[in-house]
Amino acid sequence: MKAMKPLHLESLVIHGGDAQQDPHGALVSPLYQTSTFVFPDAETGGRRFAGEEAGYIYSRLGNPTVNLLEQRVAALEGMEAGAAAATGMGAVAAATMAFLKAGDHVIASDCIYGCSFALFSHLFERFGVKVSFVDLSDSKAFAAAFRANTKLVFLETPANPHLKLIDLSSVGEICARHPDVRLIVDNTFMTPLLQRPGDFGAHLVVHSATKYLNGHGDVVAGVITGSQEDIHLIKMTTLKDMGATMSPHDAWLITRGLKTLALRMQRHCESATVVADFLVKHPAIEKVYFPGLNDHPGHELIGTQMKSAGAVIAFELRGGYQAGVQLLNRLNMIRVAVSLGDAESLIQHPASMTHSPLTPEAREQAGITDGLIRISVGLEQVDDIIADLSQSLSQLKHSTASANGASVSEVAQV
Repeated sequence: MKAMKPLHLESLVIHGGDAQQDPHGALVSPLYQTSTFVFPDAETGGRRFAGEEAGYIYSRLGNPTVNLLEQRVAALEGMEAGAAAATGMGAVAAATMAFLKAGDHVIASDCIYGCSFALFSHLFERFGVKVSFVDLSDSKAFAAAFRANTKLVFLETPANPHLKLIDLSSVGEICARHPDVRLIVDNTFMTPLLQRPGDFGAHLVVHSATKYLNGHGDVVAGVITGSQEDIHLIKMTTLKDMGATMSPHDAWLITRGLKTLALRMQRHCESATVVADFLVKHPAIEKVYFPGLNDHPGHELIGTQMKSAGAVIAFELRGGYQAGVQLLNRLNMIRVAVSLGDAESLIQHPASMTHSPLTPEAREQAGITDGLIRISVGLEQVDDIIADLSQSLSQLKHSTASANGASVSEVAQV
């Protein structure tokens, strides 16, 4: 057989990974919906448990359907191996806790998903792991944050919720000065089609596969990619013993979703650019956060670090929290929900929803105001998305004062 040229990413989403050949010749890889696997004899079972022979034992330890997804996402990220988790936070927890012990130190970006923040600031603290939240776009502050016991650096770019960009080349170069420190990047907002953090020095890349990788709003899942050694450690410790592994059915659904990822991301990104341009011009909106805008900090990273701006937009309403409530409650087609990357356009209020685990002080430091709204632009016809936003925004009282609207700290949180 002739050697093939490496496949483009748009082909890897369909063909990446080593699919187990179906004995009946099925085009679609089978769903191995089983909890356990039968050994041909007792000796085989003993060898597999001892690690002396490859083969499946129990689906918490490995499953052919899950393994195909792990290999495919790893191939897309340019990594050696992958590990699938039951949720995105399961992936974050497994990828970090596998390498930490009491007395260790972590550097995390000052703007990350609310539950990642809660994991680092609350649970890690209980187990004696200290976390410093640092503006990683400030290279001097980042370099100064390292300690003798620093073990991990964790970041998102673009950051949730207001799309703060971090230069991965700069972060990777600083991390390279500390060979015992692992750099972990959450790449959920970009997907491997738009950004590959491993190319810039990331040791591990995590995804909430719930989002773009699946793309259909019917799965919660996570994926970690990295070196064979690191992924093996994660699978045999935090994933195996804490049990946050992915079900075969969820893996099958995500693998199916991946086949259209390239087409979906193209539509998502094109529509988001049009929506962002509309929002910039609307009088009820004070500021729009979108990497595709020329005045967005780090915009120059598009074309080098990032292939595109993505499809998540954040914006500040002039009327604060109450204006946000009015906007969300008057929408017709766009759904009020806290996920992203689905076929449906989804909109939410970060301060009272996804980032409510942050203290008011932490939200202020991260720039998450009570008037901040985040929208994930879906696959609907873009004119319909804009029409729904327009009719709802037109009903707001275009006042720059927020005195008539209570802050999120003064109302019951959603």
